[in-house]
Amino acid sequence: MRQSYRFELAKTATEVREYFGLRYEIFCLEQGLFRWSDRDEIDRIAYPIVALTSPHSIYQPDIAAWERVVGVVRIYEPEPGIWYGGRLGVHLQHRRGWRIGKGLIEKAVQTAHTWGCRQFLATVQLQNVRFFQRLHWDSLEELTICDRPHHLMQADLNHYLPNGEPRPQGIPQWLEVA
Repeated sequence: MRQSYRFELAKTATEVREYFGLRYEIFCLEQGLFRWSDRDEIDRIAYPIVALTSPHSIYQPDIAAWERVVGVVRIYEPEPGIWYGGRLGVHLQHRRGWRIGKGLIEKAVQTAHTWGCRQFLATVQLQNVRFFQRLHWDSLEELTICDRPHHLMQADLNHYLPNGEPRPQGIPQWLEVA
């Protein structure tokens, strides 16, 4: 059985619920970066992006496919033209290779570029800096966040062409932080 992935803005309540659930698993339970929740005020203005998996059997292509969230990232614009990506994570069982992480990063930066991004930044955990550098990102500064080393990094927008993603009007109420 082979798996295919789609990278999209989370659009349904189920996708958003799974998006926040996976973030909780990765950043609270697995990494211990946050004690109770990784949700914050940024979630009020952020657009969640998900990696969806749909296993297709090469022998039974007519079997109904199911999808679930296996990767997450959020993008947000704190000031006009300046965009950030954050909370990038991939489900533990889907971390073979860098396919999902790369797809999420591409979707995030290309979408922001479509929406008028002039600069795209992210704070990246130290162990992921080289991966981002291979994807045309530059380290601007070393930081400590949640007592862990990070780098403030910037994407080279010349390598992330706009993707034509329509920008949703407003943030759906179910994305608001409780």
